[in-house]
Amino acid sequence: MTNDTANDDRLGKSDWIDQGLRTLAGGGAGALKVGAMAEKLNVSRGSFYWHFADIAAFKSALLRSWRERMTDRVIRDVAGKDGPDRLAYLLKRAFAARPRLDRAIRTWATEDKSVAVIVAAVDAERIAYIAKLLVAAGVARKRALARATFLYWAYLGQAIVMDPRHAAIPAPALDDIGALFET
Repeated sequence: MTNDTANDDRLGKSDWIDQGLRTLAGGGAGALKVGAMAEKLNVSRGSFYWHFADIAAFKSALLRSWRERMTDRVIRDVAGKDGPDRLAYLLKRAFAARPRLDRAIRTWATEDKSVAVIVAAVDAERIAYIAKLLVAAGVARKRALARATFLYWAYLGQAIVMDPRHAAIPAPALDDIGALFET
C-alpha cells in the first residue's frame, strides 16, 4: 500500500462529524463518547484527536454542522425556489423530515446552557425566515412574525409527537395550512 492510498483511507473530520450526528440522534449527548464512536468507525481513538483538540471542540463542530445542514442549507434550498410557493415547499420539507436529530439537540439544550444559546439562535433564525416568506406571500409585517412563530411551534410539536402510530400530515393538507397563514 502506497502512502497515497493510506491517506485516501484515513477518516476525515467530516466522517467523525457524521458519526457524531448519528450517535447524537440515536443516543443523545451522553452517547458522544470517543471510544464508542471510534469503534463504530473501526479506527483508533487517536484518529479523533487528530481532528479535534478535545470533546468540547468536537461538540462545537457538531452544533455548527447541525446548524449548517438543518437551517442554513434548508434556507438556501428554499431561496432557490421560484415564486410564491416557497412557504409550501418549506412546510412540506420540514413536516416530512425525521426529527430525531433536532429532538436530540433540543434535549441536549435542556442540559447544557451553551447548547441552549445556539438552539435559541437557530430558532430565531428559522422563525425570521418563515416570517420573510410570509411577507413575500403578502402577509403584513406586523402579522408575519406571530404567524411564523405559530407555524414553527407546530413544526416543533410535530417533532415531539411524531411516532409510527401517527401519520404525517399529507402534502395537500400542508398546502391548505400554509394558505391559512398567507391570507
